[in-house]
Amino acid sequence: MHRVTLIPGDGTGPEIAEATRRVIEATGVKIKWDVVDAGIDVMAEKGTPLPPEVLDSIRKNKVALKGPMTTPIGTGFRSVNVAIRKELDLYACLRPCKWYPGVRSRYENVDLVLVRENTEDLYAGIEFEEGKPGTLELIDYINGKSEKAKIRKDSGVSIKPISIFGTERIVRFAFEYAIANGRKKVTAVTKSNIMKFSDGLFMKVAEKVAREYPKIEYEHKIVDNMCMQLVQKPELYDVLVLPNLYGDILSDLCAGLVGGLGVAPGANFGKDCAVFEATHGSAPKYKGQNKVNPSALILSGALMLKHLGENDAAKRLEAVFAKVVKEGKNVTYDMKADRNDPTAVGTSQMADAIIKEMG
Repeated sequence: MHRVTLIPGDGTGPEIAEATRRVIEATGVKIKWDVVDAGIDVMAEKGTPLPPEVLDSIRKNKVALKGPMTTPIGTGFRSVNVAIRKELDLYACLRPCKWYPGVRSRYENVDLVLVRENTEDLYAGIEFEEGKPGTLELIDYINGKSEKAKIRKDSGVSIKPISIFGTERIVRFAFEYAIANGRKKVTAVTKSNIMKFSDGLFMKVAEKVAREYPKIEYEHKIVDNMCMQLVQKPELYDVLVLPNLYGDILSDLCAGLVGGLGVAPGANFGKDCAVFEATHGSAPKYKGQNKVNPSALILSGALMLKHLGENDAAKRLEAVFAKVVKEGKNVTYDMKADRNDPTAVGTSQMADAIIKEMG
């Protein structure tokens, strides 16, 4: 019996999480779910979108499955997703991007994995608001320390820390993942030609770590060129390892190659805990309509089963999911050739089809 924290999320999150829970249970794997709430829906009652009991549950169970949550743009609370990663030091974000026959896409046979550093870079949350005394003091200090620095007084400032420690462990994670999953190549992605002391450090440390893994091919790419390469010839790439910001952007790009965020699973790993989640948002305008695609979280559930050591169940779940998608009958509207197809099924009904197929 495995104990797993289940965070339903908000918006359409609870519908997707329930569909995923039912599919996972249909594999026959015994799981005791510890359900805890987080997100915008608990703000009024708890005074925070991330109550302490959520983190306590994850720390106790070591594994969590999390539905999508809303992050206000430009205002309100900071991302709950980022806060969970930071509090639990979930330093490695794993984003598999695999095309399944039946999914509408401009590409076929794409099978990429992005490994994104989760704790550093511009997402470290070290920001200074425009016009504040501390910001003006920081600007004066930087301008006085560097002949090249000419930061305007009316600037907001974000700090981009990248460390040897953080880079070593994320690059090593990427190589260990490649070995464990039969992958052949790791590509590090930076903008080291411009940001020589942050991205440059990431590049140098990645090269050093790569020498410890001679059986895995290694290369480095500049991020803008990498974007073009992925659009032109994604089949040349295998595992990508990136600093936080580039990883966030390129994971969406790669999801676009295989049909979109609706079929893009995700997982976040730390030394002690792992949190599995869909990569898309909570789509609050569809809340309660039984309409949204549960595929991403279902595939994240398969990743979770593999992490729990239930490899056969994970493979069977993915295979059955792929069969249902290929048949194209019991899928949500966004997976139909015509999004207005009246034969599209709802979130719950797609889960039902997968469960039925598993017998």
